[in-house]
Amino acid sequence: MVDHICFDVEKCELHLLDQRFLPEREEYFICRSVNDIIEALQTMVVRGAPAIGVTAAWGCVLALLDANGSSWMPHLEAALENLANARPTAINLRWAVARMRACQQQLKNKGNVDHDALLSAFLAEAATIQREDVEICRAIGHHGGALLHDGDTVLTHCNAGALATAGYGTALGVVRGAVDAGKHICVIADETRPFLQGARLTAWELQKDHIPVTVACDNACALLMGKGLVQCVVVGADRIAANGDTANKIGTCGVALLARHFNLPFYVAAPLSTIDLSTSDGSSIPIEQRPEREVTHVGQVRICPEGVPVYNYAFDVTPADYISGIVTEMGVLRYPYTTSIRAAFRAKTTMTPPAF
Repeated sequence: MVDHICFDVEKCELHLLDQRFLPEREEYFICRSVNDIIEALQTMVVRGAPAIGVTAAWGCVLALLDANGSSWMPHLEAALENLANARPTAINLRWAVARMRACQQQLKNKGNVDHDALLSAFLAEAATIQREDVEICRAIGHHGGALLHDGDTVLTHCNAGALATAGYGTALGVVRGAVDAGKHICVIADETRPFLQGARLTAWELQKDHIPVTVACDNACALLMGKGLVQCVVVGADRIAANGDTANKIGTCGVALLARHFNLPFYVAAPLSTIDLSTSDGSSIPIEQRPEREVTHVGQVRICPEGVPVYNYAFDVTPADYISGIVTEMGVLRYPYTTSIRAAFRAKTTMTPPAF
């Protein structure tokens, strides 16, 4: 995989592989300010909850660089709040900003919160968040890969691979973990309308890694499962409630319903940072509505009559009892998730998961 999130310390720029143009060309979007970061998040230059979190961490660095002069602190606070609200559903965005703010509070507690000291702390913490994300995804891959059998075909929805994280991936991390363990795994990637993350991104990165992948229309899931062409479903997550209800790309709930009908395991792969303990269940997860143009056009070609209204909800919520397991860096969590999630968070505070 190419390095798709790169911070240039000398130039103070964040270079993001522009996922809007894949697979046709590999072009980078350069962020020199926090407003550039917000634009990149909102226009889908970068997407996927963990990748959004990593990008937001570097966005905090650029926000601090934007803030200068005697009143830099209020400017920074305003910029961080704008950044945290750039997209509503993926909890990793606010999680990353909160973690960077905690660095600021630590310096403040020590009486050393000048601009230069905070910049050094922000640079170090953002780099740590990015490095940890790769390590966490490898741990997810290790735990989840054990769930797959040699010869399985895994169906996935949207892109929860290296492009959606700092590297390796969550759902595709599970696939990579199985492959790294010597298993032969094939993937069916739902095309994932309207932004086509499966057709454009999942297929692109799996092909680069020489993992067999076939793209299917979203509405082919029932047929494929009924024909016995799918043995398991693995998806990522943008936010998981405290009870295990999971928000992921629109259409995920429908795939989960079909998996239950055909008696197939349906797994969610996500780091603990994607779990929002302050959200009791899925009904409280905010669901982003995106621009109509994503539905009415494919590229520059209009495919919907002008003037016809559009629903473009970006996510839906899969109820916890449809989920066979939630694969995290701390292992595979099982129903009832209210209990297993809290146990995982307690364990996280007393031990460090192994690096893979």
